Amino acid sequence: MAAHAVPELDPAEVERWRAEGGELIDLLARARERHGGVTAVRLGPRPTVLVTGPEAVQHVLALRPDRYVKRSHRARLLIGDGVLAATGEAWKRQRRLLQSQFTGTGMRRYERRIAGAARAAAGRWEGYAHTGEVFDLGEEMRHFALDTIWRSLTGHPLDPVTARELASVAAVVAALPQLPADAVEARDLVARDLARIDAVAREAVTAARRGEPGPDGPGLLQVLVDASRERPEYTDRLVRDELVTLLVAGHETTATTLTWLYLLLDRYPGAREEALAAGGEGSPARREAVQALVSETLRLYPSAWILPRYTAEADTVAGYAVEADSDVLVCPYLTHRDPGLWPDPERFDPRRFTDGGRRPGGTGAYLPFGIGPRACLGTQFALRESTALLEALLPSHVPVLSSVPRGATYSITVRPDGPTPATLAPGRRDRPVRTGGRRG
Repeated sequence: MAAHAVPELDPAEVERWRAEGGELIDLLARARERHGGVTAVRLGPRPTVLVTGPEAVQHVLALRPDRYVKRSHRARLLIGDGVLAATGEAWKRQRRLLQSQFTGTGMRRYERRIAGAARAAAGRWEGYAHTGEVFDLGEEMRHFALDTIWRSLTGHPLDPVTARELASVAAVVAALPQLPADAVEARDLVARDLARIDAVAREAVTAARRGEPGPDGPGLLQVLVDASRERPEYTDRLVRDELVTLLVAGHETTATTLTWLYLLLDRYPGAREEALAAGGEGSPARREAVQALVSETLRLYPSAWILPRYTAEADTVAGYAVEADSDVLVCPYLTHRDPGLWPDPERFDPRRFTDGGRRPGGTGAYLPFGIGPRACLGTQFALRESTALLEALLPSHVPVLSSVPRGATYSITVRPDGPTPATLAPGRRDRPVRTGGRRG
């Protein structure tokens, strides 16, 4: 059977969107609504195909990754040739080296470090509760996630000086959407932040080369340093790039997920009570319920909200002909909000992910970390650290937000578009439901 032409969103709608200065996600949502799970949107000189249907998503990411390839990464000026940006044989070598660090046996060596970071966060929250101090919830989640990945990379808890210098990571990530297309000009605009990040990286690599493990023993950075002694491709620059890649991927997405989770619990406080009622502290039932909170947050705000690819050769996707030299945008954000897959998709309902919960089958319907060969290496790490923190904080404290962000910013991650100032109330106190502002 001959393949059909991909249905295209009316170019007049694209022009209206441009004139209004709209968000890309709004245009893509309009295209999906008009034409379904495979549709074309003319964004530039090459055809752009939006893929949101589960069958088509699985085809592009999992079944034909050789035809749908990555060409560059939006954060390349920050992460260089790290595994997120690498392609071809270089990517395969780099991924193989790191893969074992994030599977079952490898994950066990990080349990103590994750637990240490969660205890440190719980201690800070006890202090906030005691003094009534106003703190920013998003910044607190970022500090926890950065502490966790820093302990895992170096064996050291995050100290105040390193935390201050590595704030530059978040600054560069936030600046990326506004940076000019010219690489030199873009790098010049964030040069000071990049220099601070490079200085932290150099110091950490030097300590690892000297064999100076932290109190928790050698970390993942030691794996990279050891590789540099045996493999010529692991130059000082590549070790730096992998270190920064792991810093970015290992804390930015987790911090954002946890911030959204607490914003959602502020709007749906009953979900927190349901999770705590599921079982006693440390029980399998409690852990499943807490994991469901994380999974449902990732449905609404996936770590990888959009996954750009490029067609190396022509192909047929879900019955539609996709030309070679096309841009392909897989959009988990829209797949996860498809009412045909997820009833009442805008509602935060963690019961979708508990035993007996109703969720669509198939790997292409739920992919917060991507699927296929380029799925996120740190999926299990991110889920474990998120669950560990929530198990420590949920029973004791409830953040009371004095204001909430009005929407979302779509960058490398989907981030709340404003600050999240909060104080802490005792965990078991009943509170009225607040409506707050619009969420993205």
